[in-house]
Formats: sequence, structure tokens, C-alpha cells
Amino acid sequence: MTLAAASVLLASCGEGVLDPQGPVGKAERVILYNATAIMLAVVVPVILLTAVFAYWFRADNTRAKYLPDWEYSGSIEMIVWSIPALVVLFLGGIAWVGSHELDPPKTIESAIAPVDVEVISLDWKWLFIYPAEGIASLNHLVVPAGVPLRFRLTSASVMNSFFVPQLGSQIYTMPGMTTRLNLQADRAGSYSGLSAQFSGEGFSDMRFELLAVPADQFEAWAKTVKTRGSALNAAAFATLVRPSKADRPETYAYVAPDLFEAVSSGRVVEDSSSHLEK
Repeated sequence: MTLAAASVLLASCGEGVLDPQGPVGKAERVILYNATAIMLAVVVPVILLTAVFAYWFRADNTRAKYLPDWEYSGSIEMIVWSIPALVVLFLGGIAWVGSHELDPPKTIESAIAPVDVEVISLDWKWLFIYPAEGIASLNHLVVPAGVPLRFRLTSASVMNSFFVPQLGSQIYTMPGMTTRLNLQADRAGSYSGLSAQFSGEGFSDMRFELLAVPADQFEAWAKTVKTRGSALNAAAFATLVRPSKADRPETYAYVAPDLFEAVSSGRVVEDSSSHLEK
């Protein structure tokens, strides 16, 4: 029974933050491991010493000294307070360094030019716009493997949280605001993405697939979308912003100019005719 439970736990590590597939996710796993090791350095001795003290000071142990008048020891006080102080310093240092090294807007150093992706969260789906290619996709994100990804994110509805666990660094999408995130998938594969922020009854279906493919396959996919996808103009976007659940992936061969800027600035509803017409 124990082996079966352990097998289930280990199998669950095959995806998510413990199985990172990009530089950001790998760096975050190191922080997680370091923080866990520091805390275990305190927790494990405390558990062991609790058992030792309980055994030594049992009622039938005549060798244990009973000191009813003892009340203070400078050495013990120093140990008691220095250990948590060191733990706080270590954990604070890790958080400080990690928060600067893994700042979401910080670009990933690479000799390869990044791919720009604009992300718009809707009720309850994800819209991905590729400004350089002039195309878009719904609930399906295709990217080249080994290439830095430069995201700009906003929301056409309520606040959501963009998160691909194996690539790392969730970040919020908020109406009237643009956030930035840099990620990279080191190797080709399919990675699950989701919203980590509850946003209503369709929240559980607000998932997408991030498909990392070789660069030539990404270019071929983009060309295919341009010939087969539909148009994301004012009418199509007006339909898209309506709440819906479990939408199937879809692609768009045309995206209205400055759609992301219009959404992020809150102009879509009041001025959609001038900003979203084809």
C-alpha cells in the first residue's frame, strides 16, 4: 500500500512545477528546493528532539534531573533566537535574489530573437495574438521551442492569472492594464496552461494547450493559419467576448489592427467600430 501511494505521488511529479521545461521554471524549482531544505534543517531536528526529550524526561527515568527553580540560560536563549533569525535571513535572501533574477518583465538572454505573443483573457477562454504574423488562436498556443517568448497580457473581463506550470511564473491579467512576462520552452512538447485565478462559473474550463514545436514547424503552422483561419474583426470579437464555457481551439487568419491596445486601454466596447473594423 505504501509503495502504491509513493508511486502515485512520484507520477504526479511528471508535470507541473517539479518538472520544469524552461529556464524560468528550472530556476523556480531551485528556489523551491532550497527553501524546502532550509526549513527541513529546522523541522527535522525539532521533531527528533521532541521525541528525545519526551523519552528522556519520562516519569520512570531517575537519571533525568528535575530543576524546579531553573528559569533562564543565556546560551539557550541565544540558540533559540538565532536559529529562526538565520532561517528568516536565508529565506529572505532567496526571495530577494529570486524576485530580481526572475522578474517577469526581465528578458531571457538568447542569441535568438524572441517571439511576441499578446494574451487576452476572456470569459472563460484565452485569446493569443501573434502581432508579427498577424494571426491569432483561441485556447491553443503554438510557439517555437528553444526561442524566448515575450508576452504582453491584459483582460477583456475580470482579473485572471496566466500560468503554464512547467514553464514557470504565473502572472495576472487585469482589465485596463498590461502586464509582461518572459518564458521559454527548452524542448518540443505539449504543456498544459490554465487560469490560476477564480473568475466565475466557467473558471474550471479556462485551460489551454501550449504546443512547443521546432522553428520550421512553427513557421509552417503560421502560414497554414493565414490560409485557413477565420477573421477576427469587430463582429467576431463582439461574439468572442460573450461568456462561454469549454470553447474548442480556433485560429484566425486576420486580426483587427491594434486589437490588444484597444482591449488593454478599455476602448473596445465604446469605440469598437473605429478600432476593430477590417
